[in-house]
Amino acid sequence: MFDYLITAQRWIYTSLSGDLSAFAVTRNWATLAAMLPLGVVFGAIHALTPGHGKAVLASYLVGSRLDALRATSIAAILSLTHVGSAVILALLLAPLVTRTLGGVGRAPALENVSRGLLIGIGLWLVIRALRGGQSHRHREGFAVGVVAGLIPCPLTLFAMFFALSRGVPEAGLTFAAAMMVGVGLTLSAVALLAILARESVLRLTSHWGASLNITMRCLDMLAGVLLIGVAAHELWV
Repeated sequence: MFDYLITAQRWIYTSLSGDLSAFAVTRNWATLAAMLPLGVVFGAIHALTPGHGKAVLASYLVGSRLDALRATSIAAILSLTHVGSAVILALLLAPLVTRTLGGVGRAPALENVSRGLLIGIGLWLVIRALRGGQSHRHREGFAVGVVAGLIPCPLTLFAMFFALSRGVPEAGLTFAAAMMVGVGLTLSAVALLAILARESVLRLTSHWGASLNITMRCLDMLAGVLLIGVAAHELWV
């Protein structure tokens, strides 16, 4: 499965380079419009590869009490921040982005800030579980989505830099919008699966007589530990 995703990733980069180069030559907006559905597909496939906040999103939602609608709204926020931060970096903060062959599409400073903040959120979840608090879920979810999304989307950065180098920033922005939809679809699917997993755990534990409060505190603790583990692993790998 992993080899298939790597192959798909290479195909995406190759196809994207060809499509953006073609638009730079023709400036045909019909060609650019035809890229939109492909951009959505690219985004959905690309979001299946390692990264993109999937583990963070699932870890947090497993310990939350959010319903499916709010869970998918967090996925949308994460997608918007993930792609949007890449666009902003490409347009305004290009010197911060490494452009070596082995590090195309990365922003190490922002990535480290994001992971450090995620560790802080994870510690807060653990402390809250120990204290028994369960407040401010919606605002907290919004913060998780924004913080996790601060790690810029590498494919969006690649597309933006490639488009800027060809003098067609509008093509990069258009593709980024389509990418955001595709990434959002994949992350929404992850969010819904996390909610289903949480509800299954709650049903199972209630069947054995465990109280809802104790179960949710345990899930909160688990979410915090997972967030810390995921962020720490990415920070020090």
